[in-house]
Amino acid sequence: MREILELLERDAHLSHDTIATMTGLPVAEVTAQIAAWEASGVIRRYKAVVDWDAFEGAAGEGGQDSVTAFIDVSVAPARGVGFDDVATRISRFDEVRSVYLVSGSHDLRCTVTGRTIRAVSDFVSQKLSTIDRVQSTATHFVLKTHKRDGDTFAEPDPDHRLPVTP
Repeated sequence: MREILELLERDAHLSHDTIATMTGLPVAEVTAQIAAWEASGVIRRYKAVVDWDAFEGAAGEGGQDSVTAFIDVSVAPARGVGFDDVATRISRFDEVRSVYLVSGSHDLRCTVTGRTIRAVSDFVSQKLSTIDRVQSTATHFVLKTHKRDGDTFAEPDPDHRLPVTP
């Protein structure tokens, strides 16, 4: 059954018939299992991975549509909840795309997007840093995306082989 999830994670556009063929399971079983995972929240949603730089270049819409930053947050833990309550509060902001509890010199790593660097800066100074028990933050702005969610955004190398004819 894990194979179904791995196939959907790689390509959410696969039909149930295709998944059944690839796994050797009956279509009805695949359909029922996917429906059960959707109902229970194992499958949260389906999404497309978009290369926004390629879109903006093709559409002639120069300039980035948004700015992404990774923000490391140090938090003073609280008895009984640790870091979870602060992570939950942070995750409720619209600007926040992800929140992870991490090891290392900071406790949480957040992915945040905004229309401009100034918008992200305002989020950090006015919303994030004012949360109780947030002790410090370190913001790292994304300059260029090479790979995201397992998808590479680099152009493939051209084929330099000489053509051969029989």
